[in-house]
Amino acid sequence: MPPSTVVRRTLAVIAALPLLTLAACGYGSQAKKDDAAQVAAGAKKIDGLDTVKIGYFGNLTHGTALVGRHEGIFQKELGGTKADYATFNAGPSEIEALNSGSIDIGWIGPSPAINGYTKSNGKSLRIVGGSASGGVKLVVNPDKVTSLKDVKGKKIATPQLGNTQDVAFLNWIADQGWKVDAQSGKGDVSVVRTDNKITPDAYKSGSIDGAWVPEPTASKLVAEGAKVLLDEADLWPDKKFVITNIIVSQKFLKEHPKVVEAVLRGSVKTNAYIASHPDEAKAAANAQLKVDSGKELPAEVLDPAWKSIQFTNDPLASTLDTEAEHAVKAGLLEKPDLGGIYDLKLLNQVLKAEGESEADDAGLGAR
Repeated sequence: MPPSTVVRRTLAVIAALPLLTLAACGYGSQAKKDDAAQVAAGAKKIDGLDTVKIGYFGNLTHGTALVGRHEGIFQKELGGTKADYATFNAGPSEIEALNSGSIDIGWIGPSPAINGYTKSNGKSLRIVGGSASGGVKLVVNPDKVTSLKDVKGKKIATPQLGNTQDVAFLNWIADQGWKVDAQSGKGDVSVVRTDNKITPDAYKSGSIDGAWVPEPTASKLVAEGAKVLLDEADLWPDKKFVITNIIVSQKFLKEHPKVVEAVLRGSVKTNAYIASHPDEAKAAANAQLKVDSGKELPAEVLDPAWKSIQFTNDPLASTLDTEAEHAVKAGLLEKPDLGGIYDLKLLNQVLKAEGESEADDAGLGAR
Protein backbone atom coordinates (compact mmCIF):
# COMPACT_ATOMS: atom_id res chain seq x y z
CA MET A 1 0.00 0.00 0.00
CA PRO A 2 1.49 3.41 -0.97
CA PRO A 3 2.47 5.64 1.94
CA SER A 4 0.13 8.36 0.66
CA THR A 5 -2.79 5.96 0.95
CA VAL A 6 -1.85 5.05 4.50
CA VAL A 7 -1.56 8.70 5.44
CA ARG A 8 -4.87 9.60 3.84
CA ARG A 9 -6.49 6.86 5.87
CA THR A 10 -4.92 8.04 9.09
CA LEU A 11 -6.01 11.60 8.32
CA ALA A 12 -9.56 10.53 9.05
CA VAL A 13 -8.91 10.25 12.77
CA ILE A 14 -9.89 13.02 15.13
CA ALA A 15 -8.78 13.43 18.56
CA ALA A 16 -10.18 12.88 19.60
CA LEU A 17 -15.83 22.60 21.11
CA PRO A 18 -28.33 32.11 21.30
CA LEU A 19 -29.97 32.77 24.34
CA LEU A 20 -33.27 30.93 24.32
CA THR A 21 -34.77 29.79 27.58
CA LEU A 22 -35.62 26.11 27.26
CA ALA A 23 -36.36 25.10 30.82
CA ALA A 24 -39.99 26.01 30.38
CA CYS A 25 -40.20 23.55 27.48
CA GLY A 26 -39.61 20.67 29.84
CA TYR A 27 -36.31 19.47 28.39
CA GLY A 28 -34.60 19.19 31.75
CA SER A 29 -37.45 17.13 33.15
CA GLN A 30 -36.52 14.30 30.79
CA ALA A 31 -32.88 14.19 31.80
CA LYS A 32 -33.08 11.07 33.96
CA LYS A 33 -35.21 9.03 31.60
CA ASP A 34 -33.60 6.49 29.31
CA ASP A 35 -33.75 6.99 25.54
CA ALA A 36 -36.72 4.70 24.99
CA ALA A 37 -38.76 6.40 27.71
CA GLN A 38 -38.20 9.80 26.08
CA VAL A 39 -40.43 8.90 23.13
CA ALA A 40 -43.76 10.45 24.11
CA ALA A 41 -46.74 8.12 23.98
CA GLY A 42 -48.78 8.71 20.85
CA ALA A 43 -46.20 11.08 19.33
CA LYS A 44 -46.30 11.19 15.55
CA LYS A 45 -43.40 9.76 13.57
CA ILE A 46 -41.77 12.10 11.09
CA ASP A 47 -42.55 10.85 7.57
CA GLY A 48 -43.53 7.57 9.23
CA LEU A 49 -39.87 6.80 10.02
CA ASP A 50 -39.43 4.54 13.06
CA THR A 51 -35.82 5.37 13.96
CA VAL A 52 -32.98 7.75 13.13
CA LYS A 53 -29.50 6.47 14.00
CA ILE A 54 -27.23 9.13 15.49
CA GLY A 55 -23.48 8.82 16.17
CA TYR A 56 -21.05 10.86 18.23
CA PHE A 57 -17.80 10.60 20.20
CA GLY A 58 -17.79 10.31 23.97
CA ASN A 59 -15.81 13.49 24.58
CA LEU A 60 -16.55 17.09 25.47
CA THR A 61 -16.00 18.53 22.01
CA HIS A 62 -19.16 16.57 21.11
CA GLY A 63 -20.97 18.29 23.98
CA THR A 64 -23.98 19.22 21.84
CA ALA A 65 -24.70 15.55 21.24
CA LEU A 66 -24.05 14.64 24.88
CA VAL A 67 -26.33 17.34 26.28
CA GLY A 68 -29.02 17.01 23.63
CA ARG A 69 -29.28 13.29 24.25
CA HIS A 70 -29.21 13.49 28.03
CA GLU A 71 -31.78 16.26 28.23
CA GLY A 72 -34.10 14.65 25.70
CA ILE A 73 -33.97 17.66 23.37
CA PHE A 74 -33.38 15.66 20.20
CA GLN A 75 -36.12 13.20 21.04
CA LYS A 76 -38.60 15.99 21.73
CA GLU A 77 -37.99 17.41 18.26
CA LEU A 78 -38.20 13.97 16.64
CA GLY A 79 -41.58 13.16 18.16
CA GLY A 80 -42.45 9.50 17.57
CA THR A 81 -39.33 8.84 15.48
CA LYS A 82 -36.94 7.29 17.99
CA ALA A 83 -33.38 8.59 18.28
CA ASP A 84 -31.09 5.55 18.39
CA TYR A 85 -27.58 6.49 19.49
CA ALA A 86 -24.14 4.97 18.91
CA THR A 87 -20.81 6.20 20.33
CA PHE A 88 -17.44 6.00 18.60
CA ASN A 89 -13.81 6.37 19.59
CA ALA A 90 -12.38 7.47 16.24
CA GLY A 91 -13.35 9.05 12.96
CA PRO A 92 -12.76 6.12 10.58
CA SER A 93 -15.21 3.87 12.41
CA GLU A 94 -17.90 6.54 12.39
CA ILE A 95 -17.40 7.23 8.67
CA GLU A 96 -17.56 3.48 8.02
CA ALA A 97 -20.81 3.31 10.00
CA LEU A 98 -22.26 6.20 8.01
CA ASN A 99 -21.26 4.61 4.70
CA SER A 100 -22.75 1.25 5.69
CA GLY A 101 -26.01 2.76 6.95
CA SER A 102 -25.34 1.81 10.57
CA ILE A 103 -25.83 5.49 11.42
CA ASP A 104 -27.62 8.23 9.51
CA ILE A 105 -26.31 11.38 11.17
CA GLY A 106 -23.18 12.00 13.23
CA TRP A 107 -21.10 14.52 15.13
CA ILE A 108 -17.52 14.36 13.86
CA GLY A 109 -14.32 16.38 13.43
CA PRO A 110 -13.05 18.15 10.32
CA SER A 111 -10.36 15.68 9.23
CA PRO A 112 -12.62 12.60 9.06
CA ALA A 113 -15.29 14.67 7.33
CA ILE A 114 -12.80 15.85 4.72
CA ASN A 115 -11.35 12.38 4.26
CA GLY A 116 -14.74 10.65 4.08
CA TYR A 117 -15.96 13.14 1.49
CA THR A 118 -12.88 13.03 -0.74
CA LYS A 119 -12.45 9.24 -0.60
CA SER A 120 -16.02 8.81 -1.84
CA ASN A 121 -15.51 11.38 -4.62
CA GLY A 122 -18.03 13.63 -2.95
CA LYS A 123 -20.80 11.05 -2.77
CA SER A 124 -20.92 9.83 0.83
CA LEU A 125 -21.77 12.71 3.15
CA ARG A 126 -22.67 16.34 3.61
CA ILE A 127 -21.82 18.65 6.48
CA VAL A 128 -25.19 20.06 7.52
CA GLY A 129 -24.39 21.97 10.70
CA GLY A 130 -21.80 23.21 13.13
CA SER A 131 -21.34 22.14 16.72
CA ALA A 132 -18.12 23.26 18.42
CA SER A 133 -15.04 25.45 18.12
CA GLY A 134 -11.82 25.44 20.09
CA GLY A 135 -10.88 23.17 22.96
CA VAL A 136 -7.36 22.40 21.68
CA LYS A 137 -4.18 23.38 23.53
CA LEU A 138 -0.43 22.93 23.59
CA VAL A 139 0.37 21.86 27.16
CA VAL A 140 3.92 21.27 28.39
CA ASN A 141 6.07 20.24 31.31
CA PRO A 142 6.94 23.60 32.91
CA ASP A 143 10.25 22.20 34.18
CA LYS A 144 11.39 21.55 30.60
CA VAL A 145 9.53 24.15 28.52
CA THR A 146 9.06 27.75 29.64
CA SER A 147 8.50 29.51 26.29
CA LEU A 148 7.37 28.70 22.77
CA LYS A 149 10.95 28.68 21.48
CA ASP A 150 11.76 25.98 24.05
CA VAL A 151 9.49 23.55 22.15
CA LYS A 152 12.32 23.03 19.66
CA GLY A 153 14.15 19.82 20.49
CA LYS A 154 11.34 18.50 22.70
CA LYS A 155 9.05 15.47 22.44
CA ILE A 156 5.47 16.61 21.89
CA ALA A 157 2.52 14.24 21.53
CA THR A 158 -0.35 14.51 19.08
CA PRO A 159 -3.27 12.03 18.96
CA GLN A 160 -2.43 10.30 15.66
CA LEU A 161 -0.56 10.79 12.40
CA GLY A 162 -2.59 13.08 10.17
CA ASN A 163 -5.41 13.75 12.60
CA THR A 164 -6.76 17.27 13.11
CA GLN A 165 -4.41 18.19 15.98
CA ASP A 166 -1.41 16.56 14.28
CA VAL A 167 -1.97 18.71 11.19
CA ALA A 168 -2.35 21.85 13.30
CA PHE A 169 0.88 21.17 15.21
CA LEU A 170 2.85 20.42 12.03
CA ASN A 171 1.58 23.66 10.54
CA TRP A 172 2.58 25.60 13.66
CA ILE A 173 6.05 24.00 13.57
CA ALA A 174 6.48 25.09 9.96
CA ASP A 175 5.43 28.63 10.88
CA GLN A 176 8.30 28.70 13.42
CA GLY A 177 10.73 27.92 10.61
CA TRP A 178 11.51 24.47 12.00
CA LYS A 179 11.68 21.26 9.98
CA VAL A 180 9.95 17.96 10.78
CA ASP A 181 9.36 14.94 8.56
CA ALA A 182 5.57 14.65 8.67
CA GLN A 183 5.40 10.87 8.41
CA SER A 184 8.11 9.93 10.89
CA GLY A 185 7.65 12.90 13.20
CA LYS A 186 11.41 13.34 13.39
CA GLY A 187 13.15 16.68 13.09
CA ASP A 188 13.62 19.90 15.02
CA VAL A 189 10.72 18.74 17.20
CA SER A 190 9.92 15.08 17.89
CA VAL A 191 6.22 14.63 17.14
CA VAL A 192 5.14 11.56 19.11
CA ARG A 193 1.79 10.13 17.96
CA THR A 194 0.09 8.92 21.14
CA ASP A 195 -3.50 7.84 21.78
CA ASN A 196 -5.27 10.41 23.97
CA LYS A 197 -6.17 7.68 26.45
CA ILE A 198 -2.51 7.03 27.29
CA THR A 199 -1.09 10.53 26.81
CA PRO A 200 -1.45 11.43 30.53
CA ASP A 201 0.52 8.31 31.50
CA ALA A 202 3.16 9.12 28.88
CA TYR A 203 3.46 12.58 30.37
CA LYS A 204 3.75 11.26 33.92
CA SER A 205 6.47 8.81 32.86
CA GLY A 206 8.48 11.57 31.21
CA SER A 207 8.41 9.97 27.77
CA ILE A 208 6.88 13.16 26.34
CA ASP A 209 7.51 16.79 27.25
CA GLY A 210 4.06 18.01 26.29
CA ALA A 211 1.17 17.53 23.90
CA TRP A 212 -0.98 19.35 21.33
CA VAL A 213 -4.33 17.82 22.22
CA PRO A 214 -8.09 18.42 22.50
CA GLU A 215 -10.17 18.57 25.64
CA PRO A 216 -10.46 16.96 28.06
CA THR A 217 -6.96 15.49 27.50
CA ALA A 218 -5.37 18.92 27.80
CA SER A 219 -7.00 19.54 31.17
CA LYS A 220 -6.10 16.03 32.33
CA LEU A 221 -2.44 16.91 31.68
CA VAL A 222 -2.79 20.20 33.52
CA ALA A 223 -4.19 18.27 36.47
CA GLU A 224 -0.95 16.25 36.37
CA GLY A 225 1.15 19.43 36.62
CA ALA A 226 1.46 20.53 33.00
CA LYS A 227 0.83 24.13 31.98
CA VAL A 228 -0.94 25.58 28.95
CA LEU A 229 1.66 27.16 26.67
CA LEU A 230 -0.66 27.94 23.75
CA ASP A 231 -4.39 27.82 23.07
CA GLU A 232 -4.91 27.00 19.38
CA ALA A 233 -7.83 29.43 19.29
CA ASP A 234 -5.28 32.26 19.55
CA LEU A 235 -3.94 31.29 16.10
CA TRP A 236 -7.29 31.76 14.32
CA PRO A 237 -9.23 34.86 13.26
CA ASP A 238 -11.82 35.72 15.90
CA LYS A 239 -10.35 32.80 17.91
CA LYS A 240 -12.71 30.39 16.15
CA PHE A 241 -11.97 27.17 14.27
CA VAL A 242 -14.03 24.09 13.64
CA ILE A 243 -13.48 21.11 15.92
CA THR A 244 -16.86 19.35 15.53
CA ASN A 245 -19.47 19.37 12.75
CA ILE A 246 -22.69 17.49 12.01
CA ILE A 247 -22.65 15.17 9.00
CA VAL A 248 -25.38 13.13 7.34
CA SER A 249 -25.33 10.53 4.61
CA GLN A 250 -26.44 12.00 1.32
CA LYS A 251 -28.91 9.16 0.85
CA PHE A 252 -30.61 9.84 4.18
CA LEU A 253 -30.62 13.58 3.57
CA LYS A 254 -32.38 13.07 0.25
CA GLU A 255 -34.92 10.56 1.59
CA HIS A 256 -35.66 12.08 5.02
CA PRO A 257 -34.99 15.84 5.02
CA LYS A 258 -37.67 16.49 7.66
CA VAL A 259 -35.92 14.13 10.08
CA VAL A 260 -32.58 15.84 9.43
CA GLU A 261 -34.26 19.20 10.02
CA ALA A 262 -35.64 17.93 13.34
CA VAL A 263 -32.18 16.83 14.49
CA LEU A 264 -30.72 20.19 13.44
CA ARG A 265 -33.49 21.98 15.31
CA GLY A 266 -32.61 19.90 18.34
CA SER A 267 -28.95 20.83 17.93
CA VAL A 268 -29.71 24.54 17.70
CA LYS A 269 -31.95 24.35 20.77
CA THR A 270 -29.33 22.33 22.64
CA ASN A 271 -26.68 24.96 21.93
CA ALA A 272 -29.12 27.59 23.18
CA TYR A 273 -29.63 25.55 26.34
CA ILE A 274 -25.85 25.27 26.80
CA ALA A 275 -25.52 29.04 26.44
CA SER A 276 -28.34 29.90 28.84
CA HIS A 277 -27.78 27.08 31.37
CA PRO A 278 -24.00 26.50 31.32
CA ASP A 279 -23.72 24.74 34.68
CA GLU A 280 -26.68 22.44 34.07
CA ALA A 281 -25.43 21.67 30.55
CA LYS A 282 -21.94 20.86 31.80
CA ALA A 283 -23.41 18.51 34.38
CA ALA A 284 -25.62 16.88 31.73
CA ALA A 285 -22.62 16.31 29.44
CA ASN A 286 -20.66 14.72 32.26
CA ALA A 287 -23.63 12.56 33.26
CA GLN A 288 -23.96 11.29 29.68
CA LEU A 289 -20.22 10.58 29.57
CA LYS A 290 -20.71 8.42 32.64
CA VAL A 291 -23.59 6.56 30.97
CA ASP A 292 -21.53 6.04 27.80
CA SER A 293 -18.18 5.13 29.36
CA GLY A 294 -18.94 4.29 32.98
CA LYS A 295 -16.73 7.14 34.16
CA GLU A 296 -17.32 10.84 34.69
CA LEU A 297 -14.71 13.59 34.68
CA PRO A 298 -13.53 15.12 37.96
CA ALA A 299 -14.25 18.82 38.46
CA GLU A 300 -10.60 19.84 38.09
CA VAL A 301 -10.67 18.43 34.55
CA LEU A 302 -14.30 19.07 33.57
CA ASP A 303 -14.49 22.76 34.51
CA PRO A 304 -11.51 24.15 32.53
CA ALA A 305 -12.13 21.79 29.62
CA TRP A 306 -15.77 22.84 29.26
CA LYS A 307 -14.87 26.52 29.54
CA SER A 308 -12.46 26.33 26.61
CA ILE A 309 -15.01 24.97 24.12
CA GLN A 310 -17.38 27.27 22.24
CA PHE A 311 -20.59 25.61 21.11
CA THR A 312 -21.82 27.04 17.84
CA ASN A 313 -24.36 26.40 15.09
CA ASP A 314 -21.95 27.88 12.53
CA PRO A 315 -19.88 25.15 10.83
CA LEU A 316 -17.06 27.70 10.35
CA ALA A 317 -16.63 26.52 6.77
CA SER A 318 -13.72 28.79 5.93
CA THR A 319 -11.65 27.27 8.73
CA LEU A 320 -12.31 23.73 7.48
CA ASP A 321 -10.96 24.79 4.10
CA THR A 322 -7.90 26.25 5.83
CA GLU A 323 -7.35 23.06 7.83
CA ALA A 324 -7.39 21.11 4.56
CA GLU A 325 -4.78 23.52 3.15
CA HIS A 326 -2.59 22.91 6.21
CA ALA A 327 -2.76 19.15 5.63
CA VAL A 328 -1.78 19.61 1.99
CA LYS A 329 1.14 21.86 2.98
CA ALA A 330 2.34 19.25 5.47
CA GLY A 331 2.28 16.58 2.76
CA LEU A 332 -0.42 14.59 4.52
CA LEU A 333 -3.20 15.12 1.99
CA GLU A 334 -3.47 15.50 -1.75
CA LYS A 335 -5.24 18.73 -2.62
CA PRO A 336 -8.93 17.93 -2.11
CA ASP A 337 -11.94 19.20 -4.01
CA LEU A 338 -14.31 20.19 -1.21
CA GLY A 339 -16.94 21.72 -3.45
CA GLY A 340 -20.34 20.46 -2.31
CA ILE A 341 -19.21 19.19 1.09
CA TYR A 342 -21.73 21.52 2.80
CA ASP A 343 -25.51 21.63 2.55
CA LEU A 344 -26.72 24.26 4.99
CA LYS A 345 -30.22 24.85 3.59
CA LEU A 346 -32.01 23.01 6.42
CA LEU A 347 -29.80 24.54 9.09
CA ASN A 348 -30.48 28.02 7.78
CA GLN A 349 -34.22 27.33 7.75
CA VAL A 350 -33.99 26.35 11.42
CA LEU A 351 -31.81 29.35 12.30
CA LYS A 352 -34.19 31.74 10.55
CA ALA A 353 -37.15 30.28 12.44
CA GLU A 354 -35.26 30.74 15.71
CA GLY A 355 -34.38 34.35 14.86
CA GLU A 356 -30.69 33.57 14.44
CA SER A 357 -28.24 34.61 11.72
CA GLU A 358 -27.77 32.20 8.83
CA ALA A 359 -24.54 30.23 8.42
CA ASP A 360 -22.20 30.58 5.43
CA ASP A 361 -20.71 27.67 3.49
CA ALA A 362 -17.64 29.62 2.26
CA GLY A 363 -18.51 28.76 -1.34
CA LEU A 364 -18.32 25.02 -0.64
CA GLY A 365 -22.05 24.32 -0.65
CA ALA A 366 -23.95 21.78 -2.70
CA ARG A 367 -25.67 23.27 -5.72
